[in-house]
Amino acid sequence: MADKNNGNADIVAVAKAAKVSISTVSRAYNHPELVKPATRKKIDAAVRRLGYIRNRAAQTIHGIRSGTIGLVVPTIDHAIFAEVIQAFSDAVEPYGFTLLVASHGYDLEREYGALRKFLEHRVDGLALIGLDHSAESYNLIQRQDIPAISIWNYDKTSILPCVGADNRHAGELAARHLVDLGHRDIGMVFPPTRDNDRARDRQQGAMSVLADLPRATPKEWIVETPYSIADTKEAVTRMLSQPALPTAILCGNDVLAVGAIYAAMRCGLRVPDDISIIGIGDFKGSREMEPGLTTVRLPARTIGELAGKELARLVTKESSEIQRTSCDISVVARKTCRRVTGV
Repeated sequence: MADKNNGNADIVAVAKAAKVSISTVSRAYNHPELVKPATRKKIDAAVRRLGYIRNRAAQTIHGIRSGTIGLVVPTIDHAIFAEVIQAFSDAVEPYGFTLLVASHGYDLEREYGALRKFLEHRVDGLALIGLDHSAESYNLIQRQDIPAISIWNYDKTSILPCVGADNRHAGELAARHLVDLGHRDIGMVFPPTRDNDRARDRQQGAMSVLADLPRATPKEWIVETPYSIADTKEAVTRMLSQPALPTAILCGNDVLAVGAIYAAMRCGLRVPDDISIIGIGDFKGSREMEPGLTTVRLPARTIGELAGKELARLVTKESSEIQRTSCDISVVARKTCRRVTGV
């Protein structure tokens, strides 16, 4: 019998056109990994020819997967999460999942609202950035008993499965690189750390290294600014307007580092001849800058790919254990930092 919403095309028509059983068509949608590529290709050709559209709502009522995964990120304004989102999407696609993305603007109450909406639409799994989430969000995930994963930050004691980097170590690496180049007067630029475990861990890691320096960092050299090139430019301009200047600036990520470079240029300082600047992230474009940005590389594509595969395996019951995966990070030395002597 034809589905009114699909004209004359229903699953029976698709099966007949593709010369396969109805169960094979259903399996191609719900468990594509179990169907041979050649068979999936025939079914897809029939679906395209007939203009068939599944009734997801009706399937969900009967307990069949919706074929969607919800990913909630803090922002899509910058390249910070673009690469990890793309890699995550690419990883879940072979399992038959479509990615739904929402942003919360670093507001955990908005994140909770986004999670509720995803669950109302019966997503099959949830992915969140970082480990800082409200108690209500964690409770919601637990109560709904839905597969979920945390991306970007690694913690061996995390509540959810996680795939990410040790962000405290990233801050340590950035600070140690500057110290090893001879810098002792180092300013810092970080985003607000409340409800942002990535920024907080990086800042704590950097400060643990700088605490061993003979001179304490002046409070005028410690700047907090949103993830905004324009805001960072203004904030660092004020830092560089002080009588005493740092020889280097450590930035909590590459977006802030770009703003810091623009501020140095505005103040007539040359990078790295007059001041060194280091970021964290190694986002797309950091290498192509002039000068190329020295930064701590976080393997965004690897993190997104591993997280996507792990969540897909949790949803499809291929995996049931809580996996916590730490990805390697390293300093990428380019042209925005130089060695200093006699400081």
